[in-house]
Amino acid sequence: MSNEAQPEDRSFLFVLGSSRADGNSEILAREAAAQLPAGVPQRWIDLTGTPLPDFRDGRHEHDGRPGSPQEEELRAATLEATDIVLVTPLYWYSVSAQTKRYLDYWSGWLAVPGLEFKQRMAGRRLWAVTVMADRDEARTDGLLATLNNTAAYLGMGFGGVLLGNGSRPGQVRDDARALRRAKTYFARSTPPAEFPIGAPTGD
Repeated sequence: MSNEAQPEDRSFLFVLGSSRADGNSEILAREAAAQLPAGVPQRWIDLTGTPLPDFRDGRHEHDGRPGSPQEEELRAATLEATDIVLVTPLYWYSVSAQTKRYLDYWSGWLAVPGLEFKQRMAGRRLWAVTVMADRDEARTDGLLATLNNTAAYLGMGFGGVLLGNGSRPGQVRDDARALRRAKTYFARSTPPAEFPIGAPTGD
C-alpha cells in the first residue's frame, strides 16, 4: 500500500483513548478530522466504551481461536483503515493506559496464524493527537518515540503528533496554535518511519 494513496482510497480509524468523554484530545482530533476531504470514511471507536481485557501474551501458544468481541471489532477496524489515528492525552509522558493496551494487542495480532498483520500494516499511516497540561512540548518525547518506533517496526508512515494544551474540560479550544495546526495536520506528508540510527529493529 502506497503512502501516496489518493483521498478516495483512504479511510480513517480514530481510536479514542481518554478516560474522559469528550476530552480535549478528542475535541482537537475532531477539529482535524473536519478538514478531511468529503467522502473520506471516518470511523471512531472509544476504547472506554469498547473495553479490552488486559492483554495476555500468548504469542507462543496461539491456537487461532477468536478473541473477545471487542478485540475482534478492533482488529477488523484496524485492518480496514489506511490511516490510524491514536487520540490520547499525555499520561505520565506517554500514551494512556487504554491506548497502550490497544497497542499491546497488536503484539498478539502479529502471531495470529494466517493474519499477516505486519505485512498488511506496512504502508499504512499512523497519526496521533495529544493534549497535555504542560506547555513544554519536549515533555512528549517519550510518546513520540514510542509511536515512531511502532510505525517503523511495522513499516508504516508516521505523521507525527498533533499537540495541544489543556487540562480542564474544553480548554484546548483556547489553544489557537493547536487549532491552527489541526487545519493542515492530515495534509502533511507521512514518510516511512525509521528507527533512530543505531537502534535495533527487532527483526
